[in-house]
Amino acid sequence: MNRLLIDALHCRNLGRAPVWLMRQAGRYMPEYRALRKKHSFLEMCHNPELIAEVTKLPITAFGMDAAILFSDILVIPEAFGIGLHFEDGAGPIIDRPLNSPADIQALPKVDMRHSLNYVTEGIRLLIPELKVPLLGFCGAPFTLASYMIEGKSNHNLHKTKQWMLRDPESFHQLLTLLSDHAITYLTMQIEAGVQAVQVFDSWANVLTHHQFREFSLAYMQKIVEKIKPKVPVILFCRGSSTFAPEMVKATPSCISVDWNVDIGSLRSVVPSSIAIQGNLDPDFLYAPIPVLKKEVTRLLNAMNGDPGYIFNLGHGITPETPTEAVQALVNCVKEHP
Repeated sequence: MNRLLIDALHCRNLGRAPVWLMRQAGRYMPEYRALRKKHSFLEMCHNPELIAEVTKLPITAFGMDAAILFSDILVIPEAFGIGLHFEDGAGPIIDRPLNSPADIQALPKVDMRHSLNYVTEGIRLLIPELKVPLLGFCGAPFTLASYMIEGKSNHNLHKTKQWMLRDPESFHQLLTLLSDHAITYLTMQIEAGVQAVQVFDSWANVLTHHQFREFSLAYMQKIVEKIKPKVPVILFCRGSSTFAPEMVKATPSCISVDWNVDIGSLRSVVPSSIAIQGNLDPDFLYAPIPVLKKEVTRLLNAMNGDPGYIFNLGHGITPETPTEAVQALVNCVKEHP
């Protein structure tokens, strides 16, 4: 078993930096697109055999040091029966978004272990076939709440923030409900065999610092406290370059950072007991290969010798990314002295 990632998450990696990429199993891969011609995205998320197959695609093709479970952060909201579908060009659509505190009260009691059993079955199929660690994940409560309120991707989150400001009590009720289910869901994944987990707060960047502490970080910290005794926990949010000093207070195993910070200087903010993951701008994957390699090498040199460094992107791979660029990136990390 390749242990580079696990060792780095415990800040004790004495070898080269491990590399994996957010959204590494996705639309940029021709093998993935071939499967999508036969199955809808949700079909693929719900089918244990397809979960296992898609998760393995980038490991087979490019040789990353970790696999991340193929799924979607919205499987928890979907389990409430509020309706979820995906539209090309528009992303996820919630059919019956929440409009009032009464809608929160009306949400059914859900047994996530039963509703999301297809995920754990996919993990059990994967574990015997992988020679690298498998990462599980979930959406952070704030991001899940925002999708449930907005009904779709929305970079401004006007409805969410208005609800949060006008009725913080009911907003906290929703966040509490989602964090409890997220803990159950991650525990299921761990019991099935994942060796580490990542929590994604994709919309935290819309918050002020004090709002981030109250409505995002407090709930991610609750997850960390329950899950970290079992496996390492990585926290990622948009805006992490700004919020890193706050994220440190939640004592995750690792903070994954976007590209808006000099990663070498971040170690003065993040203690050596917490790993750092990142932070290549995904757009460098469209650059000429020599330019890409130069930037990858610059980041590796900035963190050279750090036993808690994990190479990754500052956000996910975009759909038009050339596969030869992904291979060049992985090779560059592996060949770095």
